[in-house]
Amino acid sequence: MSTALDKVFERTRAENRAALIAYIPAGFPSQSGCAKAIQALAAAGVDAIEIGFPYSDPVMDGPTIQEAAEISLKGGTNAADVFAALKTASATGVAAVVMTYWNPIERYGVDAFAQAIADNGGSGVITPDLTIEESGRWLAATTKNEINPIYVVAPSTADARLVEVTSKTGGFVYAASVMGVTGARSNISVDASQLVARVRKGTKLPIAVGLGVSTRTQAKEVAAYADGVIVGSAFIKLLLNAKSEQEGLDAISQLAQELALGVREGR
Repeated sequence: MSTALDKVFERTRAENRAALIAYIPAGFPSQSGCAKAIQALAAAGVDAIEIGFPYSDPVMDGPTIQEAAEISLKGGTNAADVFAALKTASATGVAAVVMTYWNPIERYGVDAFAQAIADNGGSGVITPDLTIEESGRWLAATTKNEINPIYVVAPSTADARLVEVTSKTGGFVYAASVMGVTGARSNISVDASQLVARVRKGTKLPIAVGLGVSTRTQAKEVAAYADGVIVGSAFIKLLLNAKSEQEGLDAISQLAQELALGVREGR
């Protein structure tokens, strides 16, 4: 099995650079606004797009993403909207994945959720709160539907545990760069490079770093040692602060172009 996401990392490896992965919650800033934002990000040069499934009790999300999720939920966003956003993303030609907590998958139906990902052109799903011990049904469903099961590791994850988790992972390993919640930060913690080095000892999978990148310089720093750079809060903040829809789209396009340069300057 080789998903669009697998192909992205093959290509970026051949180009000797990191991949740029953008995160946006489905239904934010509105249903149509989300579709336009996805298209703007793809046109500006991101390699993959991560669609967030907005959730009322997010464990890993910082205030910026929580605010966006609240706006999305108030707008009535549901699973169908998440899959529609995924389809919009995959239709642009970039690799597309969904990030969701386990509860929405279970509510929707484990097999049905995996199939809906595949049916809408998705490459995989990031499940931040799913442990590998509780993943039997999910791994069976992802194998059957040929999508990547993407797990999250953190600086606190023990070495032996890293090997166990990455052995069940597909697509890429999501390395959370700091202990704590998402959000743009002024400096990316040294924990990130140490974590990537530790993960590399136990897997050949690409490793993408998320949580905190918001500038071209930071993207360049992370791209020096990681295979992928994930940016979410920085885009969302621009959309939240924009005076109009167009201003927001222009701002995220400009940032995506800057970050695309950054991931190419890292090596």
